[in-house]
Amino acid sequence: MDLVTIDDIRAAADRIHGTAVRTPLMPCPWAGTDRPLWIKPESLQPTGAFKIRGAHNAIARLSEQVRRRGVVAYSSGNHAQALAYAARQAGVPAHIVMPDVTPAVKIDNTRAFGAEVVLVPIAERESAAHALADELGATLVPPFDHPDIIAGQGTAGLEIVADLPEVDVVLVPVSGGGLASGVGTAVKALRPGATVIGVEPALAADTQESLAAGQRVDWSIERRVRTIADGLRSQPSELTFAHLRGVLDGVIAVSEDEIRDAMRVLATRARLVAEPSGAVPVAAYLHHADAFPAGRTVALVSGGNVDPALLAGVLGERESAGSQ
Repeated sequence: MDLVTIDDIRAAADRIHGTAVRTPLMPCPWAGTDRPLWIKPESLQPTGAFKIRGAHNAIARLSEQVRRRGVVAYSSGNHAQALAYAARQAGVPAHIVMPDVTPAVKIDNTRAFGAEVVLVPIAERESAAHALADELGATLVPPFDHPDIIAGQGTAGLEIVADLPEVDVVLVPVSGGGLASGVGTAVKALRPGATVIGVEPALAADTQESLAAGQRVDWSIERRVRTIADGLRSQPSELTFAHLRGVLDGVIAVSEDEIRDAMRVLATRARLVAEPSGAVPVAAYLHHADAFPAGRTVALVSGGNVDPALLAGVLGERESAGSQ
């Protein structure tokens, strides 16, 4: 199996230049002095999440003839929005298959970017997308299981090391594994001594169990769907798992309460809106710092496409607790 290289990621960076935002590293003065923290806010991307990197790179790699037939994707939301946006930028028709439990804000945003949205039960999203691609003669662009997607997501890792050359620890969300694979590949190539930690919800901790077992362990969708982090309900593919085994130094599983706390901290201290999936690295920093080395730490906040009612409820929990 051919794995993505640092040269693939550098080539992807050239392709996405001008479409994806080069997000900054934000220092967090409220963090501990023994492990200073920087946040990389991918929530500031045009579609509100890191997925624009891989989506644009994948479309840029298609021939003009293939582009004319359009693209299809299956996604819980952020890949959907990213592919819809990148397709519109490139003048490519896009059809997106989304679970019918996807937050309305993500469905509405995907449609606003010009894509046709098809809603299906969550367990059918992948099969429905393959069927639709066959019907239309379109190209299926998966959310993580493709070298072009992994290379595109890895450009965030290039930027982390360029902006903080002496980074010691990188905390990155892990689900299907495209982001963690790409970022880990870039960081390990440029800063071999750095520790790269994947973070996932405890209610969807299949990657942690799989790495401990040395092989992929299947969790049913009924188990994974329990987490509030709707963007972290997928499982690694053979391709991404092969990357993760090589570039992750460990995986931390965070609780639902810890995710909510991280969302509140990001909103009140960093002035950033983060969706639950994007907040998990900060949850690991706040509640599991003993699980990784001290030193200069970067938490990659992968997205901010949160349902307004959910965000209001999470912020309201703090107010309620303070009034008791």
